[in-house]
Amino acid sequence: MTMWPRRSVAALAILGGYAASVAVGALLYHLNHSGQRDLSGAVSNLVAYTTFTVMGSLIVARRPRHVIGWLFCAIGLSATLSVLAEEYAKYALVTSPGSMSFGFAAAWVSNWLWASSVLLPTSFLLLLFPDGQLPSRRWRPVAWTAAGILAAVTVANALIPGPLNSLPRFANPLGIDMLAGVLDRVFTVAGPLYLIVTASCVVAVVVRFRRSRGDERQQLTWFAYAAALFLVFLLLNGLAGDPGNLFFGVGLTLFPLATGIAVLRYRLYDIDRFISRTLVYGLLTALLASVYALVVLVLGQLFGGIGAKPPSWAVAGATLAVAALFQPARQRIQAVVDRRFNRRRYDAAETIQAFNTRLRDQVDLDTLSVDLLAVVDQTMQPTTASLWLRPAPKP
Repeated sequence: MTMWPRRSVAALAILGGYAASVAVGALLYHLNHSGQRDLSGAVSNLVAYTTFTVMGSLIVARRPRHVIGWLFCAIGLSATLSVLAEEYAKYALVTSPGSMSFGFAAAWVSNWLWASSVLLPTSFLLLLFPDGQLPSRRWRPVAWTAAGILAAVTVANALIPGPLNSLPRFANPLGIDMLAGVLDRVFTVAGPLYLIVTASCVVAVVVRFRRSRGDERQQLTWFAYAAALFLVFLLLNGLAGDPGNLFFGVGLTLFPLATGIAVLRYRLYDIDRFISRTLVYGLLTALLASVYALVVLVLGQLFGGIGAKPPSWAVAGATLAVAALFQPARQRIQAVVDRRFNRRRYDAAETIQAFNTRLRDQVDLDTLSVDLLAVVDQTMQPTTASLWLRPAPKP
């Protein structure tokens, strides 16, 4: 029996846990009638943290010792677990009181867990991307300040007395009245300091980009743009007073998207082939599922009537159509993905195809030798290459 590597198991466990948390949270969200509120902010944040988790899981699967993958996963999981705890508490304490245990515990957890999902991407991710190290030792004070803000805000939300953030009707079960004044001052200082630290971290990305060269500079290009745009979205979120954090979610989504572009186009973390295959088979699955559903639906409507069960031959025909389309569709999608994101592989395939065309008509051995060495150099890019031809046997 073939055993999966631990890194793959860890990545699948992260994805599975995230998917389960989102599914249960969405169900509770519906039962709590939370859907009656404006969904724009919730959707933008869901997209942002889902892309963080997926990208982080892919990095963990291929580079388990790299801190960026685990940081991406921590951002996504802390956000979804915070929402899950909030919706669980609402259902247990408000929607159906007494139906589930640990309602106050869930409300307390949601009161402080959200801080990691906001502060980690806006500080440590900006400081550590892409190699997991600070740009230089001079940025240590910024990192320590960011860590201090995260710890202070988390502890303050856990111990602040008074109503809970998600359930104002209920008081914090672990609130300490004698610390109320100190904790209020923590929030007063943390807000402006958070903006200063975030702006400093964006500057760190710009500094790292200006000092980088070669592949690292290409990898940082999109991420630097994302960091600058995120600062704009963060200011818009503050000026608009958006309670749903729509602008924050949109800006946050730029980071995993920029990372994905750097991975696919500039071989960041050397997982471009892995993600390319994931993208190809994901698009292929969606395409074939759509074709299958469309064929079954059309044939069922034509020969079975509206609302009737499609005949068995229609299902069989749709299955055969999907089977016939699989290989051509996979090749076409692979070519499109390679042309857009894996240009080196696409150019190599085009070079080999052109050589095959010339090979049919060329009869001069010296010319073919030169062409063959040129193709090997362009596609494989070896340090040196030579061609040895066995001499023709003497008659």
